[in-house]
Amino acid sequence: MRFETPEWLLSLWAAPVLVIIALWAVSRRTAQVRRFVEESLRLRIAPGMSATRPMIRALLLVTSLALVGVALSRPQWNPRPQEVVRKGRDVCFLIDVSRSMLAEDLAPNRLERSKLWVLDAMSILRGDRVAIVPFAGTAVVKCPLTHDYGFARMSLADVSPSSVARGGTLMGDALRTVLAEVFESEEPSFKDVILITDGEDHESFPVEAAKGLAQAGVRLIAIGVGDETQGRPIPITDEQGRQRLLTYQGQTVYSKLDGPTLREMVGATPGGVYFNVATGTIELDKVYKRLIQQAEQKEMAGLEQIRYDERFQIFLAAALVLLFLEGLINERRAND
Repeated sequence: MRFETPEWLLSLWAAPVLVIIALWAVSRRTAQVRRFVEESLRLRIAPGMSATRPMIRALLLVTSLALVGVALSRPQWNPRPQEVVRKGRDVCFLIDVSRSMLAEDLAPNRLERSKLWVLDAMSILRGDRVAIVPFAGTAVVKCPLTHDYGFARMSLADVSPSSVARGGTLMGDALRTVLAEVFESEEPSFKDVILITDGEDHESFPVEAAKGLAQAGVRLIAIGVGDETQGRPIPITDEQGRQRLLTYQGQTVYSKLDGPTLREMVGATPGGVYFNVATGTIELDKVYKRLIQQAEQKEMAGLEQIRYDERFQIFLAAALVLLFLEGLINERRAND
């Protein structure tokens, strides 16, 4: 036997208190009547008055309230295993954490805004397995494919430029890491990569890597972020904790969105989609619902759960019976 909402059992502590209060009230009323009215006069004024029936009524009322508390705690028994079949897709959030993602053309910066979008998408997850992979010069699987959305959110919160050991931006290598380490030995379909990046790449052949996704049956959904025309400088923090702009050979580095490369990458995968967010915004939860949750789903491995029979009805019915009996009891005995 178990209780689904055991916190309601705490209300049973009030039952003894109510019984004491009810018995005290009945005895006090009886004592007051005997103090001010002589016994012979009381028998004429209130013939058949019973001293025990009010106590019985009080006990029935308190017991019925206690039974309602037990019913609200939802007692259950007769456990039995039951397999629950899930349907969904395998989705990898591939997030650029290179220093260019610290540009502030999106508030507070490109990376933090991207993480907020991913959180929006994760708020509507229903059966999909998700993975979190940050990348820059290398890619790291922070969260492998899982149904544990709480762990996935914790992994996402830890994503930062320090998540990877090497700087730069190698999108092609990141896509190859996803194929080798995230989707390894998985069936070739029902898989998506959601890539969030400014599109800058250091000769890692991302288009060829996207073609590798296509051969594995993986769809690429790319979200391009950042100013696509003039670009923005990249703020960094030095070892003394002071902020400055990133420079190269004495010149301030400006980071721009490379939309054409991202368009070419998604064009290489079946059903690939590119969203040119630039310095705007995107409702990734709605995009996720439309492109992934409404796409073809696969049956995931069955999850065995223990099911119990609800038995709150027994205690609720008993409470109603006691309330009915309490209403039938008259405080006066019937006249002979």
